[in-house]
Amino acid sequence: MTALQIIDVEVRFGGLHALTTCTLSVDAGERRAIIGPNGAGKTTLFNVISGMIKPSAGRVLLFDQDVTGYSPHARAALGLARTFQITNLFPNLSVLENIVLGIQALTSMKYVFYRRTSSYTVAIDNALAMLSQWGLASKRDSLVRSLSNGEQRQLEIILALSTGPKILLLDEPTQGLSSAETALVTPLVERLDRSMTVLFIEHDMDVAFQMADTISVLHYGCVLAEGNKDHIRGNPKVAEVYLGVEAPDA
Repeated sequence: MTALQIIDVEVRFGGLHALTTCTLSVDAGERRAIIGPNGAGKTTLFNVISGMIKPSAGRVLLFDQDVTGYSPHARAALGLARTFQITNLFPNLSVLENIVLGIQALTSMKYVFYRRTSSYTVAIDNALAMLSQWGLASKRDSLVRSLSNGEQRQLEIILALSTGPKILLLDEPTQGLSSAETALVTPLVERLDRSMTVLFIEHDMDVAFQMADTISVLHYGCVLAEGNKDHIRGNPKVAEVYLGVEAPDA
């Protein structure tokens, strides 16, 4: 089954073409890395997929359903979740409270304003189970603002997982992390259920090659090359535009 299709998508900001006839197809359960030089359109592509930007042309399909005109929350209800380059958490709430809010987001509990969060024992139990599974149970009562960068990245991924997504978008999950903090985050992604489709933007080529089944290279808003890590490493066009190595003459 195809989880995601981007069909001839264009995004224009005045005279700037951020995406130009961009086409992409991702199978269910696939791990797909999106790489490319700065300004290639990677985050714009994620914004189109998640519904934060409406494309100037083209279509977006989730599991063969056209969602081009759907809002971000409508896409979330269909099983799409994402993280951001800059962590998008509730810094003055505890780790546990952040996850409970994520669990509530796609249930009828989100419409109830007259009960204390502590009364939702099922949501709390599920949140505690997730924190235990991913190694943050000891931080349950810590305020998010007190966590390290690596722990906040971990928490943001867990928060995205709390909605039970079928497709997960990770926008530079290791950006700004030390090598030790990166070592905390990459196993978290690698351990995700293989039935979940994962797309991630990654600036660290070693991390991208380690985690991805398939790699798509964006350049000037369109897909320049796709394939496994060996194909991408040996592609002369990728070497020229992404790695700064001039392609040999044919």
